[in-house]
Amino acid sequence: MAQAMEADWSTGALSLGRSCAPAFAEQRFGLPAGSFPFASRLLHLNNCQLHLVDEGRGPVLLFLHGNPTWSFQFRHLIRTLRGSYRCIALDLPGFGLSTAPPGFSFKPRDAAPLVAAAMRDLDLRDATLVAHDWGGPIGLAAMAEEPGRIRRIVLGNTWAWPVNGDFHFEWFSRLMGGPVGRWANLRFMAFVTWFMPMAMRRRRLAAMERAAYRAPFADATRRVPLHVFPSEIVGAGPWLAEVERVAAAFDGPVQLLWPDRDVAFRRRELAHWRSLWPRARVAAIERCGHFLWEEAPDDCLAAMVPFLESTARLERE
Repeated sequence: MAQAMEADWSTGALSLGRSCAPAFAEQRFGLPAGSFPFASRLLHLNNCQLHLVDEGRGPVLLFLHGNPTWSFQFRHLIRTLRGSYRCIALDLPGFGLSTAPPGFSFKPRDAAPLVAAAMRDLDLRDATLVAHDWGGPIGLAAMAEEPGRIRRIVLGNTWAWPVNGDFHFEWFSRLMGGPVGRWANLRFMAFVTWFMPMAMRRRRLAAMERAAYRAPFADATRRVPLHVFPSEIVGAGPWLAEVERVAAAFDGPVQLLWPDRDVAFRRRELAHWRSLWPRARVAAIERCGHFLWEEAPDDCLAAMVPFLESTARLERE
């Protein structure tokens, strides 16, 4: 059974049984007061420590990020939604404030069972999965391990099927997941330093935001996931085929939030989602790049809130 922990920063010890103090992540990463002022929990399970934000009461929204972000990217949504929903934003193993078990592969197929274990320990019921990038396939795979816990899905730009043979993905996966990408990420945390700024369209990250995304990887030994995840874009083909079958079998309400200027996921990927989920609601996020939760949180909320309210209303009727 997972246990919530509280950090004692005077000693560096962890005490069992309670949530972390407010602004736990701000203290750990040296962020300005008020930049991430949420309640944190540290779940200890399967020889790792998973950090999550747990804010508000009501129907559960489970937020899952991708590479190279962490729960910080959902802060704008949490601030708005926590008045009506219980917002749980989990850091994947090796990201944010989460650690990984000894010898962990950092491959998505090995992250999914840990997410499923967290869902089980938190006893999530009738939840909505809100996911982005690698959080999409990882969340869907975890959903399959814990049937009945996810009732609705809201996906930002992501995918959940093999892309082997598609040059658009092949070259990026082999470059950033190969020796060059390994060196660039271990030496310069390239995904944070170069890819994030390059992939944004509406605005630039502020200095505080850049610091928040760099902080989890300040220790170079924690940068391994930065190159493992791109390697898995083509390396996880068989696993992604399994995830696609999970997605195809889901018959609950689905919303897709799709930025129109993403360098990674194009209209072609959106069309694939529509073939899997013909009844999915689609909201175009215009003039927006890859990191829609940072670039266009108000647009995302304007689409999400009516979807969440209307699907909940239909379930009550």
